[in-house]
Amino acid sequence: MKVFFDHNLSPVIARALNELFKGQHEVVALRDKFPRTISDIDWITALDREGRWIIISGDRRITRNKAEQAAFRASKHIGMFMSPGLFKSPVVKQAERLLALWPSIKTAAGIVQGGAMFELSMSSLKLKQIK
Repeated sequence: MKVFFDHNLSPVIARALNELFKGQHEVVALRDKFPRTISDIDWITALDREGRWIIISGDRRITRNKAEQAAFRASKHIGMFMSPGLFKSPVVKQAERLLALWPSIKTAAGIVQGGAMFELSMSSLKLKQIK
């Protein structure tokens, strides 16, 4: 599974998860792959050329902005968007929740079609689909 952390999340979490899952999954932070100034549409499109990525983000604008949403829905990616409460939480809490949700994220990555979007909750281990 290839996992990409958007620029609004700490790259430290991505790097730690990459080390933890080395040999099993590839986890990359946006700023380690692209210039920080790249637009959402440009990185969504660039990653789509590489295949399927699981996108972890706190940027819910992607789910609402028509152009960004259209680019994402047309891609092979699966979006995992932090709930507002989780996004505002300290980095350690975010990392804790991602580890707790990792099995659910991995399961979704294997069964849902590209363009799907889910919310990562502060408390539930279930993924809530964003329509």
